[in-house]
Amino acid sequence: MESTGLSAPAAETDTAEFQWLRTGEEALNAMLAAIDQARSSIRLETYIFHAGPLAEQFREALVQARGRGVKIHLLIDALGSISLSTAFWDPLVDAGGEFAWFNPISVKRWSYRDHRKILVIDDRIGFIGGFNIADEYKGDGVTSGWRDLGLRVTGPVVDELARSFDTFFARASLKHRRLQRLRKAANKVAEGQNWKLVLSGPGRHHGELRRTLGKDLSQARSVRLICAYFLPTWRLRKELLRVCRRGGRVQLILAGKSDVALSQLASRRLYRMLMRSGVEIYEYQPQILHAKLFIFDGIVYVGSANLDVRSLRINYELIVRITDPKLSREAAEMFDKDLQHCRKIDPASWRKSRTLWNKLKEDWAYFVLAKVDPYFAGRQMRMLR
Repeated sequence: MESTGLSAPAAETDTAEFQWLRTGEEALNAMLAAIDQARSSIRLETYIFHAGPLAEQFREALVQARGRGVKIHLLIDALGSISLSTAFWDPLVDAGGEFAWFNPISVKRWSYRDHRKILVIDDRIGFIGGFNIADEYKGDGVTSGWRDLGLRVTGPVVDELARSFDTFFARASLKHRRLQRLRKAANKVAEGQNWKLVLSGPGRHHGELRRTLGKDLSQARSVRLICAYFLPTWRLRKELLRVCRRGGRVQLILAGKSDVALSQLASRRLYRMLMRSGVEIYEYQPQILHAKLFIFDGIVYVGSANLDVRSLRINYELIVRITDPKLSREAAEMFDKDLQHCRKIDPASWRKSRTLWNKLKEDWAYFVLAKVDPYFAGRQMRMLR
């Protein structure tokens, strides 16, 4: 299954089609339905696969597909799914499916994780987004379940998703110098008429995602972000502020409830500085926010990446940049709908609410995530050279 990486930019006739998966429930149901209909191949890659009823449902669907003669390749991050035993996959492996842990836990390389989420069915249909395979993602994100979203994709972008998966699966063990080779293959771009697939990962060439985001931000007049974990690099922060200074509008929907308290604290350290320049901040209230959706004027980004240091500098990520008027309108509608479930942060009230204890916790969280984590990740990368 080894691949040499992504292909050259596609011809202008290579148009992809996209369909919103507006909730975690909708996405997981669509993925299971696609697995049930698979006839030749299934590639599934995810960061978290938690044991439970949903996990068993996915495993059974994969085993049944294998019984129909479908080739199964499954790649799961070893740290993200650390609570899942290898034995969980015995029924699939016994049936002839292939399973691998991405970057098995090691003191020397634990930091570099596969945060991507991909499902490719029969080389024809792809699924991407923020959702993992875990019971907490089942729901509408309002009355139950975490708030998440994604896309069902068809067209030439599916070929690129499959190629990228094959590269990662073939090098899943990530031992020393093999990690270096994967770094080069992981930082690629492929594009067609209405899409651009950006793959990013750690190391010297990891900046493609940041460069693509930065270029679009530098020209945007309207920026609307839904982001579960928000801690952008200094350069991207500057671009967000510049949008406001040139008369544009920036609206952020961030986590009011989070599964990672440290990330929420670090994000809140930036609120006062952002609001001082005119950035509007809203916190999503009903459920834990896990969605990733970036809208820059008519451009839409969807995938696994958050706008935080780990996604932008350390993890392996996948995101699709889409220029499609209909999809952009629908994205704006979803943003407006989520906005109805948010609490707007008032700058004056926020400033008055900040106690010394609040500030100390936020400073500490920022230091850990923006300084300590990248430092140790950099040391591990140097050890692997």
